[in-house]
Amino acid sequence: MLFNSLNFLVFFTLLFAIYWSVRKHLQNLLLLTASYVFYGFADWRFLFLLIGISAAVFFLAIGMEKAEGTARASLKKLFFSLGLTLSIGSLAFFKYFNFFTASFNDLLRGVGIHSQLETLHIIVPLGISFFTFRVLSYLFDVNNGKTRPTRDWVVFFNYVSFFPSLLAGPIDRAKLFIPQLEKQRSFTYSEGVNGLRQILYGLFKKMVIADRCAEFANTIFTNYTNYHGITLILGAIIFTIQIYADFSGYSDMALGIARLLGFHITKNFDFPFFSENIAEFWRKWNISLTSWLTDYLFTPLSISFRNWGKTGLVLAILITFTICGVWHGASWTYVLFGFVHGCYYIPLILTGAMTKKKKKIQDRALPSFSQFFNMILTFILVSLAFILFRSDTVSDAAGYYKRILHLWPVARPEISVSLLLLAGIFLLLEWIGRNSEYAIEKTGLNWSKTGRWAFYLAIFIVIFLYQGKPLAFIYFQF
Repeated sequence: MLFNSLNFLVFFTLLFAIYWSVRKHLQNLLLLTASYVFYGFADWRFLFLLIGISAAVFFLAIGMEKAEGTARASLKKLFFSLGLTLSIGSLAFFKYFNFFTASFNDLLRGVGIHSQLETLHIIVPLGISFFTFRVLSYLFDVNNGKTRPTRDWVVFFNYVSFFPSLLAGPIDRAKLFIPQLEKQRSFTYSEGVNGLRQILYGLFKKMVIADRCAEFANTIFTNYTNYHGITLILGAIIFTIQIYADFSGYSDMALGIARLLGFHITKNFDFPFFSENIAEFWRKWNISLTSWLTDYLFTPLSISFRNWGKTGLVLAILITFTICGVWHGASWTYVLFGFVHGCYYIPLILTGAMTKKKKKIQDRALPSFSQFFNMILTFILVSLAFILFRSDTVSDAAGYYKRILHLWPVARPEISVSLLLLAGIFLLLEWIGRNSEYAIEKTGLNWSKTGRWAFYLAIFIVIFLYQGKPLAFIYFQF
């Protein structure tokens, strides 16, 4: 059930009407039911996995707290280990079993050993990477005493399966989300309007920008051997814009839907295309994943490797980003995608610039030359890495990179002027609204009511004119 579908409009309209007519406990039960209906609409069979993991982690976390400080303190470690094994094991089996089996077969054949370990016909549950990381953060925080486990199973099951963020994030922490489930919520007009505005902008990003960019990017990446360097470079750039508009468009809709239900969830994007280096880019791109990896992986690794100086920091970064790549999918292209981003950090580490946060360009209409140069360089590096992300195999990615070097003879780029204009307008809109939570958050607030509604109507018309067959969000596959 896509956010940009008629099915979802009917589903959410009914939910919204009933939700605000009942009190907190019934709201939570209704929300949980809606989340399971939403997830079951995709494939009801995986509901058992989602409910099973939720139930196991719920009871294990309570057991961890009860065992702490008693004669049975060792049980806390056992319960924690069981929770990790269940969560990571489920993710590893469904998402990576075939990948590791095939890779092991290839490795043995490479050294002359015949191997035919069988792969399985496994369907990867939608959103498994997201809800697994959500329950893992809960286990880590309970184990470290950063949060107390809830005794309300309806609250916890909602935390794991909250439908706006279930399939593609953001990965909310229990400390942020559970307290919102435990209190009475009330609808406010201003939050409702803000939520609708953010949903509108998310729809614009997805249906007008991402889906139109997809038409060009899919053609280029599928037939890259037929194109020369300039067109291939544009293909990489357009795909980078596509995946940003697609993923951040989903996040905008998820945040807007959550607002309409009385919740504030994690902001996942902060205008990353205006970053001046790769560290700043990752602080603004998929923020909930970046912060998760920082807190639960990079920080412990960097502490463990602290005696190795900058070498230890480089190693911690490379491990973290390689795992970030693996998190995205069971393919060597994703592994290399993460590793390459880790390598991008090395100059920043060696120069001591990794932890320096750039100040936002607040009031200036245009960036300085050095700022603009750094933004363009960062964007190019990110676009080149996304070739790995988009390619089906490492061989395809290597072929794409090789063809990029074919800049001669110089040929006219095979891209429509309208697509370039559309992408340019989108980036300009993002730049103008870069100091807001999302680009059009404050647009038109000081205008007359007629002007403001004319602006919203114009966006609706553009969405209607550009709409085609609804395409699934890219990050649903993760």
